Formats: sequence, C-alpha cells, structure tokens
Amino acid sequence: MTPRRSMDATDIPDVVVVGGGPNGLMLACELALAGVRPLVLERLPEPSTEPKANGLLGQVVPLIDRRGLYERIGGVPGPPRPNSAYFMFAALPLDLSLLPDSPVHTLAAPQQRIVAVLEERATELGVEIRRGHDVVALAQEPAGERAGADTVALDVTGPDGGHRLRARYVVGADGAHSVTRKLSGIGFPGVSYDRRTSRTAHAAVPEQWIDPASGALNVPGHGPVLPFLPLRTERGGFSYAPFPGRPALVSTTEWDQPETAAPMSLTEMAESIRRVLGCDVPLGPPAGEGPYVLRRLTGGNTRVAERFRDRRVFLIGDAAHVYTAGGGPGLNLGLQDAVNLGWKLAAEIRGEAPAGLLDSYEAERGKAARRMVVYAQAQAALTAPGQDVTALRELFGELLTQPATVQHLADLTAGTDVRYDMGEPEPHSLVGRFAPDLDVVTTGGAVRLAELARSARPLLLDLTDDASAAAALGPWGGRVEVVTARPAPSGRPGPAALLIRPDAYVAWASDEPRPGPEALEKLRAAAERWFGPAIADAVRQRLRRRKAPDVPRRP
Repeated sequence: MTPRRSMDATDIPDVVVVGGGPNGLMLACELALAGVRPLVLERLPEPSTEPKANGLLGQVVPLIDRRGLYERIGGVPGPPRPNSAYFMFAALPLDLSLLPDSPVHTLAAPQQRIVAVLEERATELGVEIRRGHDVVALAQEPAGERAGADTVALDVTGPDGGHRLRARYVVGADGAHSVTRKLSGIGFPGVSYDRRTSRTAHAAVPEQWIDPASGALNVPGHGPVLPFLPLRTERGGFSYAPFPGRPALVSTTEWDQPETAAPMSLTEMAESIRRVLGCDVPLGPPAGEGPYVLRRLTGGNTRVAERFRDRRVFLIGDAAHVYTAGGGPGLNLGLQDAVNLGWKLAAEIRGEAPAGLLDSYEAERGKAARRMVVYAQAQAALTAPGQDVTALRELFGELLTQPATVQHLADLTAGTDVRYDMGEPEPHSLVGRFAPDLDVVTTGGAVRLAELARSARPLLLDLTDDASAAAALGPWGGRVEVVTARPAPSGRPGPAALLIRPDAYVAWASDEPRPGPEALEKLRAAAERWFGPAIADAVRQRLRRRKAPDVPRRP
C-alpha cells in the first residue's frame, strides 16, 4: 500500500484520534483499512516505557488473530488456543477442564510490545502519528457557522507551538483522565475504592522455592502459590507472576493501610507480603534490563461514561470505562471498542452507513461495559477481608464445582456473554455473537475464517450446496465480500452460511444446506440493516436526492 501523504494545517482529516495507546492505534488501523484518513495525536513525545498490562485476555485474542496480529504481538504461532485448564475469578479457581469449549483466551505480551506492533501496523497502513501534541480545547462547529460540512475544531499544542486543527470526527482514546471526555462535558460516574492499597514489583525470589514441574512458589510457612493465580487471605491478596524472559512480578492488595508519601521500595513490598501471607518471602532486586515495576496505588475506580458519543465526538477504551478488577478486562474491552467503532465510522464517512449505525456503537459497547462493572464489583466483594466474606467464598467455591457456574463465569471473564441485538426476532443462536473460527476449503485451498476476515470488510461465508446465499447478496457485491467454500473434512460441524460484520460479529446465519426464500430474505434484510441498501438502490437514492428541487425552509 502506498503511504498517504502527511497532512498539513489546511487539511481536514476524516478522524482525529486523541491518544496513541493500544486503543487509539487499533482504531487508526481499522479506519485506514476501511479507506478513511485518521490522524493520531499523542501527548507523549516517545512511546511510554512504563510497565502496564502484561498481556491480552478474553475475546480480544481471537479478534487480533482476525487482523493478522496474533503472532506479531505474542511471538507465538497461531491459531490461538483457549485456556482449557484453569483460571481464576476473585481468587477462586475456575476449573476450565469442566467445559466442552473454554472461551478464555490469553496472550502474554507487555503493553509496550502491543503498542509497538500496533504503531508499526498503523505506519504500514499510512497512518500519520503526531507525538508531543496535546489537545487543550475542543468545539463542535455546525456547517452553518462556517463553509462546508460539520466539523470538530481542536486547539492543539505541539513541539512547534499551538495551532487549530479541524476534523470531521474526533475519538477520545486518551485514557481514564480523558481530556476529550472532559472537554465534551461527558460525566464519568462510578464507584471509588478508597480503602484499597495495591503494591506491585518486579523482584527476584529464591530459586529453590520454585517448583520446576508446576512453577508454583513454595513459601515456607504457607505452602505453594500457583503462578498467575491470585491468592486471597483474611488479610489481603497476593499473586506471583513469573512471565517468561522477565523478572517475577509480585503483587499484594490490602485494606485500610495508613497513607504515606515515602517512595515505594522492595522493603515495603516484602513487609506487605508478610502481612498478607503471615510469613516472609525474601525479595531481591530484579536482574536484567528494565524498566521495572515498583509502584503503590491507593484506591481505585470502576466508572462508565454517561455516554460514549456527543454528536461528532466518541470515546473508546479507558476514556469510556475503567475498572478495578483482576484479569485484565481493560484492553479486552478497549480494543473491541476500537474495532466496533472503526467500521461504522468509516461507513458514515464514505456515505454508506444506514440510519442509526453510529448510534449502535454506544448501544453495543455500553452493554459490554456494564457487564464488566458486574465483573469488577463482584470480584471486589468476594476478595474483601472479613469472616463473612470467607463464608461467602466457601459457598461460592461449592458452586464452582458445577460446570454451568464455571461456564457462566468463564463467559463473563472472556466477554463472550455479551450478545448484540441484531434487530431480528428469534435469531439463529450465532447471531449477535462473535463468529466462531471455522476451517473451510475454497478454490485456493484450506483456510480459516480468521484469515478470510483480515481485510476488515463485511463478509458472507457461503457453505451452502447451491451458493444461494451468495446469489442473494449479488446486489451488495461491492460492499460485502463473498466467499463460497465447503467445510474442511477435518473441521467441526458449523453453520451453512454466515454474514459477518467487520468486527467479527454475526449479523445473520443459517444451518440450511439450501436456504429457503424466507431465510434469504432475512439475509438481505440483515445486509441492508448493517451495510446499507444494495448498490443499485443506493445509487438511485443519491440521484433522487440530487434531482430533488430545493424546498424553502420555514422562517
């Protein structure tokens, strides 16, 4: 792809993305794939080296596979395989082996690596990223106030001073303290946990304490602490995470700790572990090159923005929602926000979006955000100190021996319990859900559905006997990518046809090898609902609008 030219001050980009972290960069990639011009403004002059997230969890893992980024981020070959052994919910074990299909995917990768790969991909797609640029003011300008279409005006300070920039749309991907959200007057209600103090550090632990078989840290006086699985005691929480190629990451959570202005230290970390576990864990300085984590956080927040959209301004990621919860929900939600919004915003900019498409962003992602509130607050309640909580955990542990309970919590953890309303009464069981990865055979040979989705376009996968689904979508030929194939002999049984949105959610599905007229009519209705009218109809509508006489406005 030929890189786009750099925009000067007189250009009006299609979208200004405020924030060059994982979510902002993912959105920029999605917009560029859809053929529109994003501009990313990032206040930091260089990528942050501060250790943050340690990887990806949940449905976002197969999602990045559908953009060809799984191996680039994780450094491991695909396809992604779910965790079918064990996980945790509120420091209680989830036995995923009880499930026929685990929805919990994980991919270990520091956030610094995730950002580097997404920035590299954005650059390949011709995205311009301006570092060291701060947004200080924002105003939405109706077309009547100046020549041209509606725009958003941004006052920006950068290395060369201040300037004004206009864009058709602005997306705030600028974190929990989002300037975009504040300048747009969008509230951020939620709950603060003022009693909680969390400490995290990279540290060396005694090598002789590490079980070579299980990787557990065998703490004298306490017993084994399994890697990556939080432990709750009456006095707080502890976790031990030996990430490959990096020093071990140890963490504690305590309640009602006295405030201190002293800098965090390994001594303070060791004292906190002693209080939580009731015994000592010797800590040494981490070996190798940094940066290292050594931080103390007091309090925390679980908050969701009052709205994710204010006319031509949108919020994604931490700008729209933050959570005090274990299990890494933030990037799972934020990256999916970006992919959900990207294709819809691009369709609007290209003039192809059906009515209400942009409104569906908040409806869908707001639902996912509210489910994560349940996830976060339930875990906070179940990990709090006290004998009453201990009794509740004992009862909860009994429920976790039941496969149905494990399935419910695994889906909540992965985000797979969210089903979008696709506007169809009594839909197929796959409609509104993330499309399964199917193995199929096309004229070019065997391929996975995930590989067919990498163009980020609407996709009809037709496995019917007579290619009738493909024929039914002939009028959408320039708007929906159609692939006729047959199931792979070794693949698991699946649907006969799927209409899949660019964000990998199913808009229509059929199990009929030869779909009847009613099923095909539902297919055409779904295509029009999400991707606009058939090409010929859309052209006729535009011609009618051009030929329509001007109607005088009422005074």
